[in-house]
Amino acid sequence: MHRSPAAKNLCNQIFRYRSQLRPERIPPCDVFVNHRGIDTKRNVAGLLYDHLRRLRLRPFLDSKNMKPGDKLFEKIDPAIRNCKVGVAVFSPQYCDSYFCLHELALMMECKKRVIPIFCDVKPSELAVRDSMARIYPAKDMDKFRLALQEAKFTVGLTFDTVNGDWSEFLTSATEAVIKNIIEVEGDKMRSKRMNSWHQKNAMR
Repeated sequence: MHRSPAAKNLCNQIFRYRSQLRPERIPPCDVFVNHRGIDTKRNVAGLLYDHLRRLRLRPFLDSKNMKPGDKLFEKIDPAIRNCKVGVAVFSPQYCDSYFCLHELALMMECKKRVIPIFCDVKPSELAVRDSMARIYPAKDMDKFRLALQEAKFTVGLTFDTVNGDWSEFLTSATEAVIKNIIEVEGDKMRSKRMNSWHQKNAMR
């Protein structure tokens, strides 16, 4: 897959920032890929994961980062809490999955920056299924509805897997991820500088 010069330049910015960090402060994953496996594991989500890995980033995709015997929530929830950016790949069967909606709701609760990708589905088609509401707790359904609503009102990408340009899509998605990582890490650096400034002034 062709790497765009813009993507490589953006990645270099991330690596320069990380060179200033102690190893224990580097997050275990940069981006969490939230997706419905039956729809997108072998195309959009899987290809995006591979594309990000080739750029030396650390994406998390359950089928790539987990092994038989791992507990789902014990691996997935910490990955979401520690990631820099989330990617939510919405697809026709996404809302049939409790796990997809749980991951999305947790990303929103953790105030993660989430990039929606509407793959073969319109934002207006995303809704919690009535069948799910009859099985799971009402409080979970409320969280899921709020998370979906927030995602619908977040600027994202759209892609048609039949007629879309795969190379263009992967380039756009990758650059969106990298730009958001840079912004998140930049915000953290500014926050640390501000806290340090306040501490120094408080000691005077």
